[in-house]
Formats: sequence, C-alpha cells, structure tokens
Amino acid sequence: MKWHHIEENWASFYEAITDRWPEADPADLDEIDGDQRAFLRYIAELTEQEPIDAREEVLEWLRGELPSDVVMDPAHDNRSIMLSGKYIPEGEDESDDDARFGDDEEEE
Repeated sequence: MKWHHIEENWASFYEAITDRWPEADPADLDEIDGDQRAFLRYIAELTEQEPIDAREEVLEWLRGELPSDVVMDPAHDNRSIMLSGKYIPEGEDESDDDARFGDDEEEE
C-alpha cells in the first residue's frame, strides 16, 4: 500500500487498522485524519513502543495488500479482491454478493 491511498481514503482503513491494532479508537483515528506522522505517533503511544519500532510495525502493515474496496484498478481488481479475503468475516467468500450494495435481491 502507498500512504496516499490511505490518506485519500482514511475512513475506509479504520477496519484494517483496528484489525491490526484492536485497541485503536475510531475517535482517535478521526482526529488523525490520514496524517502519517500523527498516525505513527499514535501507534507508538498505543503500543508503548519507541517511535522507530512503531514505524517498523506500520511499514510492515503497509506492505500488506490494499483492500479492494478502497481503490479499484481494473489492472489488478481480481487479485485485490482475492487478497482482501482476510478482511471478510468468517463464513463469507470474497466473491459473494454484498447486500449493502443492493445486488442480492436483483432478479435476473
């Protein structure tokens, strides 16, 4: 992932952030609003690590796959969708229809 994807789609990353750092507070994330330096400081405080160690942890997280619903790019949509499976609740498939978008009740 690139930070500009995160910054531009900050709220979309809350779930990925809280998956990685369960103790992260969405209200605190609202205040950070995509600011990379503020996020690094926040993770350092949250995990009670030295800033350099927190930075390494965030860099490791950034090496993960960009969730497919954040930035759709036809060149890698299918790969992104398959790799985003780790963000989908157990029992669902990354290719399943999503009722939030209203496509589950369409008649063919």
